This record gives sequence, C-alpha cells and structure tokens, in this order.
Amino acid sequence: MILITNDDGIVAPGIQALIEVASKFDEILVVAPDSPQSGKGHAVTLNQPLKLRKVDLFGDINAYECTGTPVDCVKIAKNVILKDKKIDLCLSGINHGANSSVNIIYSGTMSAAMEASLEGVPSIGFSLLDFSFEADFEGAKMYAKKIIGQILNNPMDDCKLLNVNIPACPADAIRGIKVCRQAEGIWDEAFQEGTDPRGDKYYWLTGKFLCREDAGKEDHDVWALENKYVSVVPSGHDLTHYNGIQKFKYLENF
Repeated sequence: MILITNDDGIVAPGIQALIEVASKFDEILVVAPDSPQSGKGHAVTLNQPLKLRKVDLFGDINAYECTGTPVDCVKIAKNVILKDKKIDLCLSGINHGANSSVNIIYSGTMSAAMEASLEGVPSIGFSLLDFSFEADFEGAKMYAKKIIGQILNNPMDDCKLLNVNIPACPADAIRGIKVCRQAEGIWDEAFQEGTDPRGDKYYWLTGKFLCREDAGKEDHDVWALENKYVSVVPSGHDLTHYNGIQKFKYLENF
C-alpha cells in the first residue's frame, strides 16, 4: 500500500502527476488537504474536529479530502482509514515550488513525509521548482518513477526520509540525480504594509532565499538544482547539534 498526500490540495496538478506514477507500482490511497496548506510545516489541528470526505477524482483510486493539515492527513490515514493495514511507502507532492535547503523546515509537503517516517514508514517528498499551475511535470514524473522503483527494490533502513527536488527544465535537459546534503541558506524577509477597505492595516510577508554556501562547494542541493540535477537529500528528525554537547557541558556544574 502506498499513501499519497501533499500540501497544495487534492486538486493540484502535482498530486495527479504523482498518483499517475505511483499507481504503476502498488495499490494507492490518497488523503490530501481540501485546500492549499503550503508553509504549514508540521502543524496539527487540535482546536477543531477533522472531517474526511471520499472523492471521485482519480478514477478507481481510493481518495479522501481532509479539512486538516498535511500532517493531519497522514495521521488520519494511518490511524483511521488504514488502521489495520501496513503502509509500505508514503509519497508527498509533487509540490509546486522548491523545498531545498531550509525550506524543508517550513514545508507542509516534507512535514507530511516526515510524519510518516516518524512512524517508521519509508517516505519521500517530491518538489518541482515551478510554482505555476501549468507547470511541466514530465521531468518530475520521469525521475519520481526511477526513484520510487529503486526505493521499493532497495528498502530504506536507517534513513526513512528522502527530500527530492526536481529542476524546472525539460525532461531531456535534466542531467541526472545527485545525492547530497541540505544547503545552508536563509530567507531575507520583509513585510509589505497596506490598508484594507475598512481602514485597518495589514502586513504581507515577502522575501527572497539567500544561499549561504561558498561558491566552490558542489555537494549540496542548491548547487545540484542550479546545475539541472535532481537533488536527493537523506533527511531525519534529530535536531541535536552534536558539537554543542561538549561545548555546553559546563552547564552541568551549576
């Protein structure tokens, strides 16, 4: 059984592309948000009940839309719909827009995959570097098929989570796959101020991503994508800064 979800909503073209690919490998269950949830990160719904509605959007594929976040979708799929069934693989995406570098922290796409991996389910998040609703998913589908096939034949043991990003270029222009690390980066942010029709001020977050890697480094995902490679970053949940353990040992003396 393959569980598919996303953060762009159940009608997004990206999830249709992923279903098209994954359905060639195994039985599919789709549980996805009923509306866009980009930037939700690992948010869960606690202050109101979740609702599920069965939908007929993907032919004979069993699919539900959920009123919650991407992480809610994974939780309710595992604990309600598939309560007595094993999930062999969780796929999230294909996201419209990059989830490379620090974007993994904010990403609903990657948080859904991460939630499944926390439960021991091998999981992959796919993202295409194109925000357009009319994005060309042919290259993304081609490499998703390659990666899913390899993962199903080569089980994910110690690492249960892959962050896959695909460059926005024609399929025949993609140079291959780079397994690499997450780039150092940050968002240079600002808020645009405005006034609504009632005269109340509002603030709209804007910004641009800044890569903080030395120009000569070629072992990270931003470099891979800029050079038309599909980036694959083995990811995890442990946020410990291990070098800091010894540095802060002095606190044990107080």
